[in-house]
Amino acid sequence: MAFTTPPHFTSIENALTSLFGKGTQITQTDRIFGGDINEAYGLTLSNGMPIFMKSNTLENSAFFTAEAAGLNAIAQTGSIKTPHIFCSGTENRKPGYSFLLLEFISGTNRIPEYWETFARQLATMHQSSTTDFVPGGNYGFPNDNYIGAGKQINTPRDSWISFFRDCRLKPQFQSAANYFDAADQKRITKLLERLDSLLVEPEHPSLLHGDLWSGNFLTGNDGRAWLIDPASYVGHAEADIAMTELFGGFSPAFYSAYREAAPLQPGYHDRRDLYNLYHLLNHLNLFGGSYLSSVKRVLRRYV
Repeated sequence: MAFTTPPHFTSIENALTSLFGKGTQITQTDRIFGGDINEAYGLTLSNGMPIFMKSNTLENSAFFTAEAAGLNAIAQTGSIKTPHIFCSGTENRKPGYSFLLLEFISGTNRIPEYWETFARQLATMHQSSTTDFVPGGNYGFPNDNYIGAGKQINTPRDSWISFFRDCRLKPQFQSAANYFDAADQKRITKLLERLDSLLVEPEHPSLLHGDLWSGNFLTGNDGRAWLIDPASYVGHAEADIAMTELFGGFSPAFYSAYREAAPLQPGYHDRRDLYNLYHLLNHLNLFGGSYLSSVKRVLRRYV
């Protein structure tokens, strides 16, 4: 299985013509609200087909090539559905923008065992081979990407703990340095030094969604969960499960089914907040000081 990327076009006109045939045009554009990074639209094409488009500035086109790579990696595991990626691209005619064209997902009715199926499919993704995704190491990703609007470093490492230290916690702490006093800085240093005694190496590397909360999956036309908006990389499956619990959690049926399909290593609950410290730090860096108390609370728990 080769790691592939979707096509990239230099105009929306070229994209539509190449993908859907000569003369294909957009006949209707409907703004879709909900995200805070990109603009989103439902497009109806002249052949009657609906597609989904995300757009951003030309300068932020890397958002979409990174997102496409993550969606494509998940799709290549054959475990859980993602929207089909038609292409990424840039429209250089003024005012100019970057874009990502995706399959339009509009499912509303969930299958009876929705959460259990979601959990089993996610477990299968976490158990899939990752050898195509990390050249030069066991953990990381072929390219850096984004966690929300924040840059996410994916430099390959052979150790999960060193990867989490060097590519997850350290960059976030460095970005947030102005929030911390001298006592906090001592705790941060001590935490990073003690990480080997606080985390465990996984039984095997796993492809992660990377930003798995309730806003980043949809119900597909098949009534099952489809993953969207990934911040994918190869890491410890526990990090994905921890993220699901950060903002309210999923259905209890999800966690029961996941543990049955892929039992967590002993001590997961002792490590969960440490994994989520990464996301709290990212929110602190993106959205400001309202997340500082949560970050400091986690720091005090571990050091």
